[in-house]
Amino acid sequence: MCAIEAGKRGRRVLLLDHAEKIAEKIRISGGGRCNFTNIHARPENFLSQNPHFCKSALSQYTQQDFIALVKRHGIAFHEKKLGQLFCDDSSSQIIDMLLKETANAGVLLRVKTKVENIAAVSGGFKVETNRGGEETCASLVIATGGLSIPKIGATGFGYDIAKKFGLNVIPPRAGLVPLTFDGAILKKCKALSGLSVEADVKCGRKIFNEGLLFTHRGLSGPSILQISSYWQDGEEIIVDMAPGKNISIVLKDKKKRQAKQKISTVLSEILPRRLAQGICDEMGCGGTMGDLSRAQCDVIGAAVNEWRIKPTGTEGYRTAEVTLGGVDTRELSSQTMQAIKHPGLFFIGEVVDVTGHLGGFNFQWAWSSGYVAGQHV
Repeated sequence: MCAIEAGKRGRRVLLLDHAEKIAEKIRISGGGRCNFTNIHARPENFLSQNPHFCKSALSQYTQQDFIALVKRHGIAFHEKKLGQLFCDDSSSQIIDMLLKETANAGVLLRVKTKVENIAAVSGGFKVETNRGGEETCASLVIATGGLSIPKIGATGFGYDIAKKFGLNVIPPRAGLVPLTFDGAILKKCKALSGLSVEADVKCGRKIFNEGLLFTHRGLSGPSILQISSYWQDGEEIIVDMAPGKNISIVLKDKKKRQAKQKISTVLSEILPRRLAQGICDEMGCGGTMGDLSRAQCDVIGAAVNEWRIKPTGTEGYRTAEVTLGGVDTRELSSQTMQAIKHPGLFFIGEVVDVTGHLGGFNFQWAWSSGYVAGQHV
């Protein structure tokens, strides 16, 4: 995105990628259909130590601007839910669109090119690569992403360059990532592996209402991925597996009116049968509604509406969709993405300490920050 915009301005642009294929993260995103933006993108959808930093870029290049680009290339798309936009066909359409725009802007693209060293020189920067040569440039843009999904080439290269030039880096950690557990909770998750349920998941003051998925390692699904970006080691999360329904009240009402009905049957009217049966087994409640005391109704209700659990960790960068932290926004101009200490040096996208929620927001940050830098390199 940055290369395209710089090229449009008549700049001579060289775009380097160490991978064999460019844009692998786009290719695998959204189940292969690329959730390329979100129609509701706004600053509140992003995490950063400076929550105001992203405002300028997001206003200079909005989701509507990128949608207009997609439309100009005739790419059919649809809204899945919560404003998430996906290609009707394939994520490769977004890659092809960007490559076409790159070529039209006169950008020279080199893949399988690893940067060995970067140094500041008079009038700009010198870049040495594994191809044996070196390039000099007036402006240098670091758009290397974060540490998530190392199997497709993610590295900490961008952070290393920032540190080399004396910029502070907020310690990175995995974000939008499944949570792991041990002991009885892990045993429960394994028993229910593959089962999903709509849930409210809360950590501190933050709450998300989306799908939750039980796995053989712990919990995943959109609501868990979202809360993982806010969860810190040692903290508790609270899960409501029946949002909008007070299970304690439901059980007490059923006890009065349908005393002979099985407890598991009543819970199965609200929860997936396997989950309902699992909760009954866990609580030792295998009988009928008439067998339940009011206190037991409250205990079962809390197990469903207020399941309090403490993750032992996350699945890490292997499955994380994004990397939290990165180049400290205090080191950059929000108007241009340029390093304050080093004119001509820019950092954009995921390598910066700006991380979006799940649902196309991180791509929009890539487009917006890339566009802004492209106007100033």
